[in-house]
Amino acid sequence: MSNLTSTERFLRTLIAVAAVLASAALWWPASSHAMRLKEVASVQGVRNNQLVGYGLVVGLDGTGDQTTSTPFTTQSLAAMLQQMGVTVPPGTNMQLKNVAAVMVTAQLPPFAQPGQQIDVNVSSLGNAKSLRGGTLIATPLKGADGQVYALAQGNLIVGGAGASAAGSKVQINHLSAGRVPEGATVERAVATPLNQGDTLQLDLNSNDFNTAREVARTINTKMGNGIAQALDGRVVRVRMPEGTDARVTFMADIENLEIALATPAAKVVINARTGSVVVNQTVTLNPCAVATGPTSRSSRSPAR
Repeated sequence: MSNLTSTERFLRTLIAVAAVLASAALWWPASSHAMRLKEVASVQGVRNNQLVGYGLVVGLDGTGDQTTSTPFTTQSLAAMLQQMGVTVPPGTNMQLKNVAAVMVTAQLPPFAQPGQQIDVNVSSLGNAKSLRGGTLIATPLKGADGQVYALAQGNLIVGGAGASAAGSKVQINHLSAGRVPEGATVERAVATPLNQGDTLQLDLNSNDFNTAREVARTINTKMGNGIAQALDGRVVRVRMPEGTDARVTFMADIENLEIALATPAAKVVINARTGSVVVNQTVTLNPCAVATGPTSRSSRSPAR
């Protein structure tokens, strides 16, 4: 009987210790964690650039624009034919079903050089039913400055599917938009500030004075005092070495430095549509009662 009592006493003690350890995540102060510099900041000017263009998709199986409702498709086709030496007689009413006017968009990554390939997105402008099976005709892609940076052309890949028969129609996903993987060739590079000036600016992903201070302090500890200077809660200015190769080596050394991040501010996200509530680890709950349907819960002491 004494052995049974000892066993019960041991099990009760073990359960109590397990409960304390399991609840430690709720009441133990949240400690700081480390992330690499490349994950908390970016180099000013080293970013993607948006490109856009207007073009035509041909080769559609009768699912193109209805020219009576989208006259710009006919005008675009006539202009393209004229550039190729084919003149369409004035007043000709072209009834096209295999051509669609589209907008072509792409992202020009930093350091992209002429001759490299990038992906493009193609979206219908008119009332085309589907772009499946179509081919994008050579389309210049321009930047915000109006200059041509890439030329797009190729066969479209449409993720959707659809079928209709006897008055019934079934469609999965979207048929009036698609992609051309590696469908654009870069024609012009964009200058970056990596090799310009004596300093470089690091922009933090979020506004936080502690993170800015830690970034500057970590860089100075690794590369030498006075190299980095925190200007505000979002910007850190870094003094760069001379020479292109030296700068690349310098950036490779500092981008993998571990930055000690402080505990983030408490945040609560409420989705009114789904009725879900998401909180981060620093949110503290005061004594309260929560009820949903037949289920209710209550908290008598503050919990984290």
